[in-house]
Amino acid sequence: MRSLFGVVHLLGSVLAMFSVLYLLPIITALVFHERAITPFLEGAVLCLVAGLLVRALTMRFRTDLKPRDAYLLVTLTWLVLAAIATMPLMMLMPSLSFTHAFFESMSGLSTTGSTVLAGLDTLPHALHMWRASLSWLGGMGIIVMAVAILPLLGIGGMEMYRSETPGAVKDAQLTPRIAQTAQLLWFVYAGLTALCAVCLRAAGMRWFDAICHAFAALSLGAFSTHDASVGYFQSPLIELILMVFMLIAAMNFATHFMALRKGEPANYKRDPEAKWPLVWIGISCVVVSIHVWLHNVYPDWSTSLRYVSFNLISLATTCGLVNADYGHWPVFAPMWMLFLSCVCASSGSTGGGIKVFRVLVLVKQSLREMFALVHPQAVAPLKIAGQLVSNRVVFSVLAFIFLYFITSVVLTFALLLSGLDFTSSVSAIVASINNAGPGLNVVGPGTTYGTLSDLQLWVCTAAMFLGRVEVFTVLILFTPTFWRK
Repeated sequence: MRSLFGVVHLLGSVLAMFSVLYLLPIITALVFHERAITPFLEGAVLCLVAGLLVRALTMRFRTDLKPRDAYLLVTLTWLVLAAIATMPLMMLMPSLSFTHAFFESMSGLSTTGSTVLAGLDTLPHALHMWRASLSWLGGMGIIVMAVAILPLLGIGGMEMYRSETPGAVKDAQLTPRIAQTAQLLWFVYAGLTALCAVCLRAAGMRWFDAICHAFAALSLGAFSTHDASVGYFQSPLIELILMVFMLIAAMNFATHFMALRKGEPANYKRDPEAKWPLVWIGISCVVVSIHVWLHNVYPDWSTSLRYVSFNLISLATTCGLVNADYGHWPVFAPMWMLFLSCVCASSGSTGGGIKVFRVLVLVKQSLREMFALVHPQAVAPLKIAGQLVSNRVVFSVLAFIFLYFITSVVLTFALLLSGLDFTSSVSAIVASINNAGPGLNVVGPGTTYGTLSDLQLWVCTAAMFLGRVEVFTVLILFTPTFWRK
């Protein structure tokens, strides 16, 4: 019980710090002379007072965070912040139910980018900034979680922060203290966001649009300021800039830091999580664009390549920004793009899905098993980028992938049971659990998730949440061993 109150004490600290985020929409409302400032002021005060009160009441339970406490803290943090973030949405849009508002805020914090809102072009600037800020904060929260929490689970990816780790970041124990490591990664994340905003402004965006879309690109969340998303701007240059930064955001931020600190771009070449997704995405852009062109969707291959490349990179990196309604393309194209969203984001990035490291482990393990069938007496260690991967990590990765697919299947059947059609159900769950944004049919890029019923929205919300906290982090709370002393 003391440990539980210790987690609540830390949650109070998180709530108090979360109140700072309200400054961005407050400043935005002042700059654009909007009356939308009151909900954010009230939200900031409520969040700050609640956080400080919880801290004060649980001060005597203050203690060091133990590994299993971290899972509970992560779960509660995402749920509580998503709940409290609904307040400005519901105050500014009285017709919005709690279900819709919670879906929207969870979509932002999980960097999924799915939305239930229509008429984005007419919304207050402050509300746009709030949605973008949630997504941007969620992106940084994912990186911190990857550094501080996931190595405790041993489910791959950020195991690379340990001595036996594979890849270019095997020496990426940037500092001996996790807090300092997180600060350094925050610096890289904020710096890349600022650079993206400047590039978008130079390409012709207004400053406000540039900042919001920079937040979306680096957090890999699909919240845009326009209903047509990036298609509103009709600018190949803007699309190119966003493609570059989406690919950057889908890579391990520790690799970015090491490359910037040492001035050695070769770090990317040595990192298998940086190399293979670029190969898969590059080949896919060419093949899918030819496929779409041959079906006469676009008049020439260059136009097809432009639209396919942007949407494929966006979905593969789990960003979800769009410049065309790919729901009208031949079904192979969007289905392949949804598949790529499962496997193209790196560990330590802001992307979702299975993660490249786990895919590589799964492929290597499959090859090792086939080798063992032919040579049963041989010793065949599993290596990635020349580094040994322990059997503990291999088994953890296999367990994670099993739970990932079982969770996806169960939630898909839940949507089917609710009456949603097959394509919409499958694509909604795949897009949600990968935090990739739009799906197909009634949840495609040409519409919103607002067409779903409340039950269907809660199922998709659960998928977004489970996908973002890596499934294990939540499911472990329901095991008897977790609660035993």
